[in-house]
Amino acid sequence: MTNPTRRQFLATTTKAAAAATTLAAARPQTVHAAEDNMIRVGLLGCGGRGTGAAINALTVDNGPMTLVAMGDVSENKMKSSYTSLSNKKKIGAKVDVPEERRYIGFDAYKKVMDTLEPGDVVILATPAAFRWVHYSYAIERGLNVFMEKPVTIDAPTSVRMLEINKAAMAKNLKVAVGLMCRHCVARQELFDRIQNGEIGDLMMLRAYRMAGPTGSAAAPPNTGDLSELMYQIKHFHGFLWLSGGAVSDFLIHNIDESCWMKNAWPVKAIACGGRHYRGEDVDQNFDVYSIEYTFDDGAKLLVDGRTMPGCKREFASFAHGTKGSAVISTASHTPAKARIYSGQAFEKDNLTWEFPQPEPNPYQVEWDDLVAAIRNDTAYNEVERGVMASAVTSMGRMAAHTGQEITLDEFMKHDHEFAPNVDQLTLDSDSPLQLNAQGKYNVPMPGLVKNREYL
Repeated sequence: MTNPTRRQFLATTTKAAAAATTLAAARPQTVHAAEDNMIRVGLLGCGGRGTGAAINALTVDNGPMTLVAMGDVSENKMKSSYTSLSNKKKIGAKVDVPEERRYIGFDAYKKVMDTLEPGDVVILATPAAFRWVHYSYAIERGLNVFMEKPVTIDAPTSVRMLEINKAAMAKNLKVAVGLMCRHCVARQELFDRIQNGEIGDLMMLRAYRMAGPTGSAAAPPNTGDLSELMYQIKHFHGFLWLSGGAVSDFLIHNIDESCWMKNAWPVKAIACGGRHYRGEDVDQNFDVYSIEYTFDDGAKLLVDGRTMPGCKREFASFAHGTKGSAVISTASHTPAKARIYSGQAFEKDNLTWEFPQPEPNPYQVEWDDLVAAIRNDTAYNEVERGVMASAVTSMGRMAAHTGQEITLDEFMKHDHEFAPNVDQLTLDSDSPLQLNAQGKYNVPMPGLVKNREYL
């Protein structure tokens, strides 16, 4: 097979489609592990999510698995992750990553994946900006994939990922996306009950993630100890080109589980948002987001996000139908504590069903399901759903940041790509986002900037 460079064939949707066809024509790769039945795992992105995914992977009780390679752009994160994984009692013996297989740099993804054999698994847990680049190489190498959410953060990469994924499906690769709520057994039973009409026709859904300042979403000024590129990656939740910001990274689970219960994706969105208590923080996020999604039948999904101290906290999703209502999730992602009520008031006397406790942890179940698909060679690819959840979430963010009504069709045709040259970055590169003339990062200005760089 003659392979064009990834930069060439991913530059446009047409070239991406051509690449998918070329890759699919390659010699089929086995989806199983090596002859010793060992599934070897590579970890790309050694932050909290990557480390957590590696723990879940090595906890799967379905044949031998071992972590053999790790990659990141931060040596400190690499050291912290390796120490944490190797010292855990139940999985420490499954960590076989000598120093020569701990790779640092933007090319670490190739080095990690080159240590694996077709049928092994690579974890893609870097910021979302790099997802399409890493997924392309994983397909080329014939690897099964676990990728964190969000899958994409803008329209061009959403279209691109859908095209790239055709090659993965043609190769029968098993691909999981870290929207673990879909693997929650309580939510799965609730979905079945809603689809069977137990609460009637769904007319409205509500989702909330309202808390104090969240992790690296609030970025303090760069002290100069790091380059602009490395500083922004360290605080990736705060910069749109890396993560899509607080909406894409934090609200996507609630949006996805609500759309799942509706069994549809919304067709348009309007939204509000603003910055209030910034202090010295220089990130690009709003402090509050309020999004109204509309489905094709006119039903609504209302989403509220807030990262402000001293305010009421809420982390839950709800569904309201013509015959009753339901709690999709309560107080974080797990346990869901899903339940159904005969009316619109969530009162004990109205309770008609609740999922028994305790629930299996969906963070673990999603890995159990992926490995079972690999071992049993069953079809398994969550990318299309992951892309759509990411795109719908980005549509809501775009509506808030521009002050405009955005349809899903308009979003998917939009030409703004946050970091079109992300595949060419090195440790010495300038960041795709530069300080403006006032020495600050550009922030969304609804109504004033409607189309491009602050979406």
